[in-house]
Amino acid sequence: MSRLCLILFGAPGSGKGTQAKLLRQELELPHISTGDMLRERVARQDSLGLQVAGLLQAGTLVPDEVVNMLVADRIEQPDCIPGFMLDGYPRTVNQARILVEMLREREIATVVVHLKVDYNVIVARLAGRRLCPVCGALYSLSPNAPGMSEVCDYDGSKLVVREDDREEVVTERLKAYDRQTAPVLEFFRETGVDCWEVDGAGPGGPQAITRRIQILLKEKFG
Repeated sequence: MSRLCLILFGAPGSGKGTQAKLLRQELELPHISTGDMLRERVARQDSLGLQVAGLLQAGTLVPDEVVNMLVADRIEQPDCIPGFMLDGYPRTVNQARILVEMLREREIATVVVHLKVDYNVIVARLAGRRLCPVCGALYSLSPNAPGMSEVCDYDGSKLVVREDDREEVVTERLKAYDRQTAPVLEFFRETGVDCWEVDGAGPGGPQAITRRIQILLKEKFG
């Protein structure tokens, strides 16, 4: 397989993070998320990290050009030589345009996996999540329910609902996704990037979705 950039694309709650973890094990490719990169750079306290820290402390969105610089730097690291997965990036058409140019310059094969999930399912999925405020473990009312209802299996703490998982917040996040990020998928299609639509709520659970993605990759790259 040639050097690969696998972009996991989908609405909040579509399962991108879960698939990234499973695919990282199967494909042995690093999983790059912009959130992780920003935190790493802030911790490093280099010039770019200090700039990002200032923006975050001010509650300002990190500009596209800064995020693009972070991605360009990250994919040049040794662990990305065979390829890499992107999650949470690109979020805007401008970011996608820069990314496509960046990948074509480096002759990196690009595939977008669009995890399509009905919004009613996403609202139910996220509104049904519970968080342990002590150890950070995530639960779902189904199927990953804790052994004792509403209590963490690990430390016995009472589970809470994350603020951004409340139904009204989830609905607003999905509206924002439609406005800003969904057009990115159309841009990818228009520029000839391979876009595969995969049912993100199909039978068999996350493992079955991972197998489906692996089959598609094998059919394309052998």
